[in-house]
Amino acid sequence: MAESRLHEKDEAEVRELSEKEIGEQRQVKRKKLEELREMGRDPYLVETFDVTAHSKDIRDDFEAMEDQEVRIAGRIMAFRRMGKVAFVDLQDRQGRIQVFVARDNIGQDEYNIFKTYDTADIIGVTGEVFRTKTGEISVRAREVTLLCKSLQVLPNKWHGLKDTDLRYRQRYVDLIMNEDVRDVFRKRARIISTMRRVLEDDYELIEVETPVLGNIAGGAAARPFLTHHNTLDLDMTLRISLELHLKRLIVGGLDGVYEIGKVFRNEGMDKNHSPEFTSMEAYKAYVNLETMMDACHQIRRQGVRCDPAVEQDRHDGGRHQGYGHPFR
Repeated sequence: MAESRLHEKDEAEVRELSEKEIGEQRQVKRKKLEELREMGRDPYLVETFDVTAHSKDIRDDFEAMEDQEVRIAGRIMAFRRMGKVAFVDLQDRQGRIQVFVARDNIGQDEYNIFKTYDTADIIGVTGEVFRTKTGEISVRAREVTLLCKSLQVLPNKWHGLKDTDLRYRQRYVDLIMNEDVRDVFRKRARIISTMRRVLEDDYELIEVETPVLGNIAGGAAARPFLTHHNTLDLDMTLRISLELHLKRLIVGGLDGVYEIGKVFRNEGMDKNHSPEFTSMEAYKAYVNLETMMDACHQIRRQGVRCDPAVEQDRHDGGRHQGYGHPFR
């Protein structure tokens, strides 16, 4: 009988939940939230939690941090309850780490409340770093604080989030479920930072912001989005490029300018082409084509270093090796 129940549980974890089951789980989560509030444990009133360590730091520096107290926070991605103890996979900004929670360590009352927590809830943990008998680097919890009760149901851990359209419409879920996507966001931020540093430090350009609304859709050949300014009673367009205003700034006496901003083109779209996208344009007085080519080369060469895997491939003579060569 026990084996049969275990088999049914495994099947439930592997198959995708129906809309009805997802709705039922949401109702259960809301009921748990109301019970917490009745107990005076409203998680939404907990505004701060002093984080002192993160998952990757703990794994990389385990010898120095073993038996040391740490305070970590993140989202529960997996829950394994075994009577008086439980194991949690906690996901923070650096990755995942296992948390060991025992009734004897946090107390019976707190453990009873802890057992009501669900996957996707965000918790803060205070405890000591240790290694389990199986060799897993973990945190032995002395205190567990519910920081946010999740009322939504995460995608099945086996199926994940595979629907491409849903991934782009609900990017926040995609970020929760896919480490590779979070890594893309981090790399993009580093690349943008590198781009600014090259243009400002090496080429003495200044970053500016120019109007998004205008009455001329110029600088490119594309169909614009149309809108109306109610106060001025004026039909306007969203910009389709950054060019015109930047050139006017050069005329006005700013010798070098650049902008990283959104442009809008009311044309076809697919998973690789959005009507709203980010563009970078740069202009500099008293230089020629070769100077701007060199600036683009430096942005590309230094931007590659933001991805260690691409940089290593370049040094190994792989398909990215040409990123270090000047434009011809």
